[in-house]
Amino acid sequence: MPHFVPRAGRRLRVGVTSGLQRRLLVMLIVPLVLLAALNAWFEYRSAGNVALQQDHRLQALVPLVADSIVGDAGGRPLLMLAPPVQEFLKDHPAASAYAISDIDGKLLHGEDWLIEQLPPADAEPQFHSEEHGGTTWRIVRQRQQTIFGDVVVAVGDGADPRQQWARSILLKVLLPNLVLIAAAAFAVGWAVERALRPLRALKEAVERRSPRDLSAIDESASPEEVRPLVDSLNRLFGLVNAQAESQRRFVADAAHQLRTPLAGLQAQVEAWSEAASARTGAATLDLPTEQVYKLRNATRRTTQLANQLLALSRADARGMHSQPQQRVDLKALCENTLEQQLDAATVRRIDLGLDAQPVRVMGHEWLLRELLANLVDNAVKYSDEGGSVTIRCGRRGSEAFLEVEDDGPGVAVAERPRILERFYRVQGTQGEGNGLGLAIAEEIARVHHSHLQLGAGAGGRGLKVTLPLPG
Repeated sequence: MPHFVPRAGRRLRVGVTSGLQRRLLVMLIVPLVLLAALNAWFEYRSAGNVALQQDHRLQALVPLVADSIVGDAGGRPLLMLAPPVQEFLKDHPAASAYAISDIDGKLLHGEDWLIEQLPPADAEPQFHSEEHGGTTWRIVRQRQQTIFGDVVVAVGDGADPRQQWARSILLKVLLPNLVLIAAAAFAVGWAVERALRPLRALKEAVERRSPRDLSAIDESASPEEVRPLVDSLNRLFGLVNAQAESQRRFVADAAHQLRTPLAGLQAQVEAWSEAASARTGAATLDLPTEQVYKLRNATRRTTQLANQLLALSRADARGMHSQPQQRVDLKALCENTLEQQLDAATVRRIDLGLDAQPVRVMGHEWLLRELLANLVDNAVKYSDEGGSVTIRCGRRGSEAFLEVEDDGPGVAVAERPRILERFYRVQGTQGEGNGLGLAIAEEIARVHHSHLQLGAGAGGRGLKVTLPLPG
């Protein structure tokens, strides 16, 4: 029966736990980053509007400074500052300044650093930013007509909103936004991880399943958005299960129906073989003695194949996982198998031994009996005549075990995984066989949530097959 192997398990793990979560995080975090950038842009535009209002206020102060000249005091202007100018200088004593110079650039009153070598050529106001004393000043200069004559008035403001924005952008805009984005990323990541937990649990449940477990997944344990996927998986499991069950029933029915005619045929051929061996009644036989032996061997192989196919279909049944297990006495099982295989071992002069310790495990007794019988039959059949085969059971650590060891030709390390496949036989193997004995044993091991361990026998010779079982 073909195995249903979920090869997409690894891709499912990557797609669910990484791809979907990453896409959700990107889709949620990118808008936050864009909003933070938009906020910074609005902050800059706001600073620009404040700066434009500052330019208008500075330009309004220039004629007020010019009107503050009320006379001539010996070649110097006599000032009586207007209230708005006084308020401007008082509110920002360290960030406000003014200067009055004549057309030639000679300082008449105020701060000399505000005076330019080349005064304005016309009456239009001139704005620019200038660095002085570690502060960036916004300065406006304009020619004005006064009672003292033509002068150049300069007004400077060190509280430039553009400069303040540039200095505070890290602490007031970028840093809070970065902290907000980091906190949002953590919160969103946590929320997405929690939201995807049922989907991850569904993924892990599918990955943990045995290839033979095609039972339906509980839809109520899945999120509502995932239930259509669960429903589709259940339909697929049902179709594959029905197909596999149909194939298993066909094999079981065919093998079962073949057993009765094969048993009659084998009995007749065995009688012919005994008659040929005794050389009594040979003259009445229509077949030569050699052909009778060949027919006998072919009948035995066919009967064995039918029995093995029936055992394989029973061991591969999906229902075995749901059937209750019982306590199995492995020592009694080994002793029973020894008695059954003793005649076959005696014919080939095989020393069939037993090394059994009292141990009990939970399992299916008839399946374990079939497994042990196949292992011993293989060992007796393929060992050299005069060799030895040992049946063991006991406990190693926390695990019980069944073991069959022989001193025959053994199996190459590269061939060992393949001899567990159905109908596979090592090239050059002597003797009769169908390549199903170890495959049946491996199926039974899987039913017991274990697998066969293959290794070399004592002294590196032969083959040792071990089945670990939960104690």
